[in-house]
Amino acid sequence: MQEHLLNLFDRQNKLEEPDRELLLEYWDEKPLLLKAKADLLLPNQIERKLYFVAKGCLRIYFPDDHGNEICVGFGYPNTILSAFPSFLQEIPSEFGIQTLSKTQLLPISRTNFYDLKSRSKAIYEAWQFFLEEAVVGLIERESAMLIQDPRLRLQKLLKRSPHIFQLIPQKYIASYLRMQPETLSRIYKQLQKS
Repeated sequence: MQEHLLNLFDRQNKLEEPDRELLLEYWDEKPLLLKAKADLLLPNQIERKLYFVAKGCLRIYFPDDHGNEICVGFGYPNTILSAFPSFLQEIPSEFGIQTLSKTQLLPISRTNFYDLKSRSKAIYEAWQFFLEEAVVGLIERESAMLIQDPRLRLQKLLKRSPHIFQLIPQKYIASYLRMQPETLSRIYKQLQKS
């Protein structure tokens, strides 16, 4: 599990051994094991941790004024997950995070993470790379949501995340794409045939 965490941080630039040791020294909390449908974070709580997703999948959702939960993102194995606005600004989260399957996470506290970044230029640069990827992903998602044609929205998602249907239940993918589950199912079947 720790090797996967190291590999994630090695993606942009290979970490030197002292940086690898420092990463494991700071990211040393006990793994968190959660059942499916467990709440990792509820709206209005303050996010004080980052999580490396070792196993399982999660959804990030936004509760609207009508009692619906709109899916705005997902966490997959070998990614970092958090309610980032809350984590970065230390404010109550507008979002909730819930597991979709049995999940294993490696947490790190905000304090430890900021100390870690300040002690390693390589880890700081890896974090900057993650943030840049997240911003690009958000812009791509926002531009996809402006497309009126649901088929094109689905095609963009499949291009960005071809594995999503193997990991995430269709009702959450439909919510993420702002369409009814029946519409998603029909379009997905059409795309598979073509």
